[in-house]
Amino acid sequence: MAIKASFGADEWKLILGSPLLAGMAVTLAEPNGLWGVFKESLASGRALLSARSDADAGEIAKAIVADMESSEGRGEARESLRAELAGKTPADAKQNILAMLTRVAQIVDAKAPTEAPAFKTWLSHVAETVAEASSEGGFMGFGGTQVSAAEKATLTDVAKALSAA
Repeated sequence: MAIKASFGADEWKLILGSPLLAGMAVTLAEPNGLWGVFKESLASGRALLSARSDADAGEIAKAIVADMESSEGRGEARESLRAELAGKTPADAKQNILAMLTRVAQIVDAKAPTEAPAFKTWLSHVAETVAEASSEGGFMGFGGTQVSAAEKATLTDVAKALSAA
């Protein structure tokens, strides 16, 4: 896609991983056991793929989806995230993720200003989808809160990171 050419290789790797970052920030806010993490991971993937058919998804989101459909694109996204987050505590990883999302917003604002608002809205939607994927505090998937206070706070943090550019 033409929009991808607007960014340097390292910038694109960071942008490519940004939907994963947005979802991981929410998951790290309040991990809800293996099943909850699994449901949130699936939600992140579904939110990513929904951009393919979403008329409101911008060119950047569609370019990310196109790259993520290849094993090379998925590998690039995973490797860049692994390099940034390996060995970090969940709290430190969350702070790193928010800093990386701020950097993504700055890059997109500078290099694709007309695409930036739609892209940042889409990233926020990815985070919200992950937050809503698994109830917190219930028993075996029953009861609990759809979006916990910690997740709501993280959604606010993600929104701030994306608008901080």
